[in-house]
Amino acid sequence: MDAKDLGRRLRAAREARGLSQQAVAHALSLPRTAVTQFEAAGRSVSTLELTRLSELYRHPIADLLNDELRDKDRDVLAALHRLAPGLDDDPTTREQVGRCVHLCREGVALERLLNTGPRSEPPSYSMRLPRSSGEAVVQGEETAEQERRRLGIASAPIADVSELIASQGIWASGVTLPDRMSGLFLRHPSIGLAILVNSLHPKGRKRFSYAHEYAHALLDRNGRVTISSTDNSSEMVEKRANAFAAAFLMPRGGIRASLRNLDKGLPSRRDHAIFDAATGGHIEAEQRVPARSQRITYKDNALLAHQFGVSYQAAVYRLRSLRYISERECGDLLHRERFGRKYLKALSMFDDVGGREKQRYWDRELRSKIAHLAIEAYRRDEISRRRVLELSKALRIAGDTLLKLAEAARGE
Repeated sequence: MDAKDLGRRLRAAREARGLSQQAVAHALSLPRTAVTQFEAAGRSVSTLELTRLSELYRHPIADLLNDELRDKDRDVLAALHRLAPGLDDDPTTREQVGRCVHLCREGVALERLLNTGPRSEPPSYSMRLPRSSGEAVVQGEETAEQERRRLGIASAPIADVSELIASQGIWASGVTLPDRMSGLFLRHPSIGLAILVNSLHPKGRKRFSYAHEYAHALLDRNGRVTISSTDNSSEMVEKRANAFAAAFLMPRGGIRASLRNLDKGLPSRRDHAIFDAATGGHIEAEQRVPARSQRITYKDNALLAHQFGVSYQAAVYRLRSLRYISERECGDLLHRERFGRKYLKALSMFDDVGGREKQRYWDRELRSKIAHLAIEAYRRDEISRRRVLELSKALRIAGDTLLKLAEAARGE
């Protein structure tokens, strides 16, 4: 690799982290001109500097240096644990993440046996790295609208986000993650694309995390591992993914229609100018709605949150973004969140967004995909009974149960 290629990659990695040249220079105790020079190939980068840049950008050195090495089947878990400090601290987290990666590998191996061809993947949207928060929001919302059109789901609420993601050729599962971490997006030759989200978070937040990581799959596929946590929430690509998730789960048209159904969202006064056929002129009229009738209250916001499967807070901020409420009204609604929660609890609706999913459902989507492939492979004589029993352990299905199901499929 020549110096120009390395400079371009270093600049891209820096911008992806949302860091200025001055911030990098300060972190490395270098003058800002040094950072400018090695990004412009006007100065060589020492091994020590490259190591420190790799740590600062959370970008493996191999990925910065060599395309060939990057494409080799390196251990995805090693890369993941290197880029996510603390992921190894909890044995449960380590076991669950490792198990999910193992299942993804098994799925890829079964697909190869069945000769299904390369996994279908969603399109990769080509956009430059956003240079400001405003640009990040615009890119995220535009991509969400394009993706909804591509999927043919218009403005309707998405019933099951993980199922939708899985239908796009991405392995999806919930796992135990540190509380500060909402999700991971993985890309590796041995597993394809995979999204893991924190299942300890409430259902509404978990759905948002799925959509957030899906944005990384669409917009940031060049990276091997993307981690979303409180540690990197200020990065531009994270802000873009948040904007995507909000617009993807709560589309503008869907919010507008829902507010109309609640008889809300109209301006307090509407002026009309109507053509007059008799005179060739026009008639002016003014329409006023009853005072305070259009005010969006905590109960309206709670119902929106439930309808679109997001948290109360996510719904408030989406209404603010769409300018249905002012900054002051936004603060008032957030302050009254406890009433929104009580309202949904009174209607037996709170657990749908505020409750936590039972553990047996965390990886249901992933397990169902692998079980289907295993049974199909056995039906076609591509794997043995012994292999079915081995897979049953990874799937946490009784061996005799999976074998009976596979035998039943073979007998059809």
